[in-house]
Amino acid sequence: MKFGSLPTLRAEGAILAHSMQAIQSPYDMCLTYKIAKGTVLTKQHVQDLLANDHASLTVARLDVNDVAEDFAAQTLAQAIIPDEHHAGLRLSGAGAGRVNLYATGCGIVDIDQAAVARINAVNPMITIATVPPWHRVDADGMVATIKIIAYGVPQDDLNKACDGAAYALRLRAPHYVSATLIETVIGQDAPSDKGRRAMAARVQRFGMMLSDRVLVPHREEELAAAILAAPGEVVFILTGSATSDPLDVAPQALRRAGGKVTRFGMPVDPGNLLFLGCFGGKPMIGLPGCARSVALNGADWVLERVICGLDLGADDIAAMGVGGLLKEIPTRPMPRRG
Repeated sequence: MKFGSLPTLRAEGAILAHSMQAIQSPYDMCLTYKIAKGTVLTKQHVQDLLANDHASLTVARLDVNDVAEDFAAQTLAQAIIPDEHHAGLRLSGAGAGRVNLYATGCGIVDIDQAAVARINAVNPMITIATVPPWHRVDADGMVATIKIIAYGVPQDDLNKACDGAAYALRLRAPHYVSATLIETVIGQDAPSDKGRRAMAARVQRFGMMLSDRVLVPHREEELAAAILAAPGEVVFILTGSATSDPLDVAPQALRRAGGKVTRFGMPVDPGNLLFLGCFGGKPMIGLPGCARSVALNGADWVLERVICGLDLGADDIAAMGVGGLLKEIPTRPMPRRG
């Protein structure tokens, strides 16, 4: 692509690089209009620009092997999302070298980070910017934007960017429709429903509902029985006293019920005191106390992926430590610093 100054008389067919005012023919100084940048100049445009004393223009001229910005953006977008239904993402139309990608429903965004990096490494003029990996989105939420920075890019570079780009992004939709929250009680007084309301809001984002409230004494036997009876496809456990050890009441109750604890503790703060397990094919999440707040915490990252059908292992949770220092919750009983 050639870019630079060109005499206006020779600019027909070139791409205007900067918006300019022209005089509409037949020439009348009162009938001015703007020719937007990115416009392919016609013979009439040239005449109208000359009438406004523009002797030269800054323009771009595509080489024979260049692809225009809008077509390049659309081509790359379609290479990344060859099937919108399968990917759970839809494409916008192309304009000014840009195509946006939107979620067709709620879920989390699965990103092949290596594939995105390869696309961006081909040519600085070919770019894709995305939300962070595993970002939660609602229907019509934007997940990425493809932008061709120049007015055109070489066909060979566009081919390289498209090669292997299929499904570099996709939406992981909710896998479950129901959940049970089991709350343990210490003493005689029932706990506030603050924790239940916060958890209900979290699952409702994914179109899920909590089953009826379950309150049990903070003892292994009663909690194990509640786990066995829980109707939800996903089970959350919110204890009246913080779970501070892999052998504490809640993890032991899950084992007593016949389940398995696969991970205790996570390198995300707030959210350290979370445990993950399973029982009878159901995911089990032992919630940290900060889950009583609607503020983002480590439990959000775990439950969002679990709800969307991802198998989380110990390595997955260990990897959450990078970026895992989250904003402090004002109501936290023991803040990081006094």
